[in-house]
Amino acid sequence: MKKQQKYLKQLKKKIQYHEYLYYTLNAPEISDIQYDLMMQELKILENKHPEFITFDSPTQRVGATPLKTFSQVHHKIPMLSLDNVFNEKSYLSFDKRIRNRLSNDNNLTFCCELKLDGLAVNLLYKHGKLIQASTRGDGIIGENITANIRTIRTIPLILIGDNIPKIIEIRGEVFMTHIGFKKLNKNAKYYNSKIFSNPRNAASGSLRQLDPSITNKRSLSFFCYGFGYITGGQLPINQYQCLMQFKKWGLPINNYIELCYNSKEVLDYYCKIKNKRLNLGFDIDGIVVKVNELSLQKKIGFIAKSPRWAIAFKFPSKEQITLLKDIKFQVGRTGVITPIAELKTTNINGVNIKNATLHNIKEIKRLGIHIGDTVIISRAGDVIPKIIDVLIDRRPTYSKEINFPIYCPVCNSVIKYSEDDTIIRCTNNLSCAAQQRGALKHFVSRKAMNIVGMGDKIIDQLVYKNYVMTISDIYYLNFDILSKLEHIGLKSSKKLINALNKSKKTTLTRFIYALGINGVGAVTASNLALYYKTLDSFITSDIKSLKKVPNIGDVVANNIINFFNEKHNCNIVNTLIYKIGINFS
Repeated sequence: MKKQQKYLKQLKKKIQYHEYLYYTLNAPEISDIQYDLMMQELKILENKHPEFITFDSPTQRVGATPLKTFSQVHHKIPMLSLDNVFNEKSYLSFDKRIRNRLSNDNNLTFCCELKLDGLAVNLLYKHGKLIQASTRGDGIIGENITANIRTIRTIPLILIGDNIPKIIEIRGEVFMTHIGFKKLNKNAKYYNSKIFSNPRNAASGSLRQLDPSITNKRSLSFFCYGFGYITGGQLPINQYQCLMQFKKWGLPINNYIELCYNSKEVLDYYCKIKNKRLNLGFDIDGIVVKVNELSLQKKIGFIAKSPRWAIAFKFPSKEQITLLKDIKFQVGRTGVITPIAELKTTNINGVNIKNATLHNIKEIKRLGIHIGDTVIISRAGDVIPKIIDVLIDRRPTYSKEINFPIYCPVCNSVIKYSEDDTIIRCTNNLSCAAQQRGALKHFVSRKAMNIVGMGDKIIDQLVYKNYVMTISDIYYLNFDILSKLEHIGLKSSKKLINALNKSKKTTLTRFIYALGINGVGAVTASNLALYYKTLDSFITSDIKSLKKVPNIGDVVANNIINFFNEKHNCNIVNTLIYKIGINFS
């Protein structure tokens, strides 16, 4: 028996070695037939001796039963997104900011990588074994997709080699190759199932299947690009060497990583990759430029949602011509009113575009746009729809100039315009239904108080019927009130009231974020909670102490001070703490 167990262990190691050569180094030593024969032998032996099956066996890529839903994963270190630039001038401004912050014009090295168009994931390895995988989610909380990640052959279940940390989070991108995408849609067409519009959507949809066996049938790939939490070990001193170390451990990286020593070399790299992008076999939407030295990355630091030491240098976005049907003015939770363009539906890179932001009145005036105009739409960075130009020569006789609002389109209150027309705001903070709805939706959201079951439709009804006026009012909801709402029964009402009661025990980070202070995102809220420790210390903070908190400048500091100078806001906070009984763990 021991002899068979030893042989089976050797066979697994042999297969894992050849998977490393094939998927990570792209340098196979054996044919596919030889690999298949080894795998077949392993399956036969494990069927005879199921007691020898281990979680990291090559046969166990799909072993989980279908899930009912994904559980949540709190990232040990937030998975931040990257700021974007779209042209040489903007990139050079980034380069200048970095050098000014370091007071260094020389000896600065950048690690340049491909910006993959896929889905960011976090892989948690403990003692070299993959124990958990999650999506990026909102950067703070992701979805547990461990069973699905295990089906991707390019992701090792166990790391190989030396100097592997006790615990390490590996971060990277799951994507689908062009060949895999064509194969998937071909099969979908044959079986009359869902056709995907582009490889990114296909990768995302495949990775979020509740049944891992379905994910296993999709051709997903993975490249790692960085790391998060690490303990019980030490990594090399720079980004490039870290990636090379990951490759030695069996993690795949893309083969187009280069070190650049000045802005010219970065721009040359950008042009080179731009010319090669159609022949890579998978989608990218730009390059990523990172300060190479980890010590300098730490010194440069972060802003609320992204690192200061890295930038996504996007390729020119695809464009389309369409018709501007109308302009609507949308009121946000802070009262800021944003013009939204309603468009004749057009498709850019597999995505149907019906609306586009016009940012502010100043932008409308700059474009000289009229309702009825033919406009050029771009997905900036292949994400956000934007009107970039107006074809004046196509303007019809029935076109109309845009009338800017004098009163709030929701509550009819007076609108306040900034001097430069960049911001227009509804002044009715207390009674504007749009602001009430926005504040409530933010307060109950997953990163805030996480009140499960309090969806948009329920909030809309509560505000419309004047059952809820402020965020504290939701804690006074009862079965009698909820029974008067549409589409909510006794069972749902019980769950919602339980969720409200459960939310009373929360964290200081969540509560600060839930207040909806302008400029205070989830990461900033976490920094504030770590610095002040208690709610009282935070409320009584001053500008000087606030600016000592990481990544808080004059604007956000003043927003916090102004928030607590409003008597109405203080009354709500006092109600939540002393009457509702919200407390922090």
